[in-house]
Amino acid sequence: MARSTTKPPEDEFEEHVIDTDISDEMRVSYREYAYSVIYSRAIPDARDGLKPVQRRTLLTMDDLNLRHDRGHVKSARVVGEVMGRLHPHGDSAIYDALVRLVQPWSMRVPLIDGHGNFGSPDDPPAAMRYTECRMDEPAEAMTASIDEDTVDFRPNYDGREMEPEVLPAAFPNLLVNGSSGIAVGMATNIAPHNLIEVVQALRHLIDHPAADLDDLMKFVPGPDLPTGGKIVGLDGVRDAYATGNGSFRMRATARIENVTPRRKGIVITELPFNVGPEKVIEAIKKLVQAKKLQGITDVKNLTDRHKGLHLVVEVKSSFHPEAILEQLYKLTPMESSFAINAVALVDGQPRTLGLHDMLTVFLDHRYDVVRRRTTFRRKKAADRLHLVDGLITAILDIDEVIQLIRGSDDRAQARSRLVGVFDLDEVQADYILDLQLGRLTKFSRIELEKEADELRATIEELDAILADEAVLRGVVGDELDEVAQRFGTPRRTVLLEAAGQTVTAAAPLEVADDPCWVLMSATGLLARTTDDAPLGEVGRRAKHDTIVAAVRTTARGEVGVVTAGGRVRRLSVIEIPSIPPTSGAPNLQGGVQLRELVHLDDPALTLMTFDESGPGLALGTRNGVVKRVKPDHLSNRDEWDLISLADGDRVVGAAPLATGDEELAFVTSDAQLLHFSASGVRPQGRGGSGIAGVKLGDGVTVVAFGVARDIENAHVVTVAGSGGALPGTQNGAVKVSPLSIYPAKGRGTGGVRCQRLLKGEDGLILAWVGDGTPLACATSGSPVELPEPTDRRDGSGVPVAQPILAVSAPPALLPGSATASVED
Repeated sequence: MARSTTKPPEDEFEEHVIDTDISDEMRVSYREYAYSVIYSRAIPDARDGLKPVQRRTLLTMDDLNLRHDRGHVKSARVVGEVMGRLHPHGDSAIYDALVRLVQPWSMRVPLIDGHGNFGSPDDPPAAMRYTECRMDEPAEAMTASIDEDTVDFRPNYDGREMEPEVLPAAFPNLLVNGSSGIAVGMATNIAPHNLIEVVQALRHLIDHPAADLDDLMKFVPGPDLPTGGKIVGLDGVRDAYATGNGSFRMRATARIENVTPRRKGIVITELPFNVGPEKVIEAIKKLVQAKKLQGITDVKNLTDRHKGLHLVVEVKSSFHPEAILEQLYKLTPMESSFAINAVALVDGQPRTLGLHDMLTVFLDHRYDVVRRRTTFRRKKAADRLHLVDGLITAILDIDEVIQLIRGSDDRAQARSRLVGVFDLDEVQADYILDLQLGRLTKFSRIELEKEADELRATIEELDAILADEAVLRGVVGDELDEVAQRFGTPRRTVLLEAAGQTVTAAAPLEVADDPCWVLMSATGLLARTTDDAPLGEVGRRAKHDTIVAAVRTTARGEVGVVTAGGRVRRLSVIEIPSIPPTSGAPNLQGGVQLRELVHLDDPALTLMTFDESGPGLALGTRNGVVKRVKPDHLSNRDEWDLISLADGDRVVGAAPLATGDEELAFVTSDAQLLHFSASGVRPQGRGGSGIAGVKLGDGVTVVAFGVARDIENAHVVTVAGSGGALPGTQNGAVKVSPLSIYPAKGRGTGGVRCQRLLKGEDGLILAWVGDGTPLACATSGSPVELPEPTDRRDGSGVPVAQPILAVSAPPALLPGSATASVED
């Protein structure tokens, strides 16, 4: 059949042509493109903190049932499913988003568990056909209860499937993992934060909706970057929390140590966020080649899976490593800035959000999710109860039911007769008609009645949540606490209000050998101050965690760092930054982290001096051993053992003695306290393993060992909780009591009860014994208000607002500050 060559009339084409001004067409098309980029690609939703591609990736993995306890699958399979079902863009964009959700140096709480080469801060990942992935547990919390009508769904790009507008999000992912993206006409850049701190702020906001920024910053003092490091200068952080825009400086964590017997070097263990080691090495080499940086002989990258990041910069013997380090901060990416621009979608509109806004938006979302989930579960329970009630009715008169069904002509007649005779509805009648004969037993009836009672109790609980907003808020708060306990980790980034003193390379540091105090905080922040500086017993504390050690020495002297492994490491005081004296409590923000001065295998407990004329040092271990170390047996080496520990034993407390007549106190995990005089403990040499301090029962350990100089002025702090929770994740119940109410007993005996454990508390998780009014701080460094002391030895604890990191005496009364009297 020949094709027709007849041309259609010209006016047939003209009626489909629309004349449009080119400027109008460009304006409309550009607006649609910008809208698509902002809403569908680059800007996260403030509720779940996810961009569409991230949300679709997690949803697809949830649909594929790729749980954390299942096997990994090829990343290419996940990418293909996402692209084919939900995300109409290229596979590279989807895979890049998936890779970021895996990388622990990009995400504070990774959402995907990867297997294979997912890159490094300097290198790209392997192709998707070589890597495997599955959901991590936090991702399962993000998608939990999504099938319970908790969020709205909308059609996907081709209208064949439905996808959620937002995930239920059990934790505030926008703040915890941060986000970055460049859209059209706007961008977003949000720093990661610590999950535990953010949850504490949310709990406070639940209880105090009118809380201001200062209240919230007590819980969230600043970002907590996945790579650790330091944040120097907090003014920009506060600006960002107040307005949504601000910037701060990030610094690498480095320490100076001997890399060879005759040469010192700079060891870098943490880098700023989004800075890789190869970038730093390349920058150093270029500066050395251009002769802008002198004194460096070599840069080695000794990073491995065991030690983590480990860069060693070798310094010539004629140069000061401190000065070289300052130049590295100034000239290389070891110090960089992070600009916060907190833009996220709220009700479908891009908004710049402060800290209070982001927390409020998330809480409103969780209130809505829990309310909708409760409504769904109540309807499901009510529907099931309706069926169970009908089934119980049928079983009570089962003979008549069977006769009625056998006498019916068809199913429809049987249904109508059941409805009429037994006063059932059609749903119950259909369910009875589907009943298996095996259910017609006496045991089935008992089971049904028990199930009906449980369903009525469940409905009553769900009704209480829906009827009372306070109960609803309590449920949200409890679920946030559970998430923090499951996925929370200690803070990695150190916050400093200002940089330490700048060191110049022009001349050696000339410091007079004047008397001074060396101070250490609970997180290992070190500083020294003048001898006449008031340590302060009362007054507002500085903006960091509590001071746990204070020893008097000289600027060119040495102090020892006592660790939980029973070892002491010698440290030169001149290496510790000096801070100016203050009228109140010392401010250690101008100090330095201990790990920047010396590498320790175990946590630091306290500081000590090497005064051979004193009574020495007292140690207490987890297995209940006590030891006094003779001062004349202190070694002249850089590091040595103070006690010979048994396998599995650790030092839980150590303190210098002033007179040798102090009270030594043990607090055990089963809430027992024992104290006795230090004069009853015979001093031993370094090789000694100590003597029995407290008698322990099976499975019981020592949680605290303390020293008190004045029993009438000393206090005991105990915190009860669940021993299975991670440290710093549970608030616990706190009790403060005078030490004088506990009778002294002989060494090596059991103690007396110091706190009554309530339901859900299986032991003490933290304790402290010492002089003066105790001071406590949280993991964020903010102070924690302790309850008033009680004279009840067996009283229970009082819940506190946030988990306690450490408890300490006022600086003037710390063991080691022996020159200050208890009355100071």
